Amino acid sequence: MAIEQDEIEKIAELARIRIASQQIGEVTQRITEILGMVDQLQAVDTTNIEPMANPLDATQRLRVDEVSEGNQREAFQAIAPAVENGLYLVPKVIE
Repeated sequence: MAIEQDEIEKIAELARIRIASQQIGEVTQRITEILGMVDQLQAVDTTNIEPMANPLDATQRLRVDEVSEGNQREAFQAIAPAVENGLYLVPKVIE
């Protein structure tokens, strides 16, 4: 999949990323190469391949799930600007 310079400029504008005009060509080339690698990966037949959670077949060592600190809700809520019925009150941001 190829990508054009005007598409890079549009994506940069939407993402609010400033790319210098002399770097647009290089960025376009690098993104085209990345998309080429993605195309290669998508072309591989994975029909009978089972997904892996870890490429090294490793398992995560888990620690014991135990409480290490006491409940400090009242201490934290005492310094909060607004609390009601054990909940933090925040200003409405969506109308």
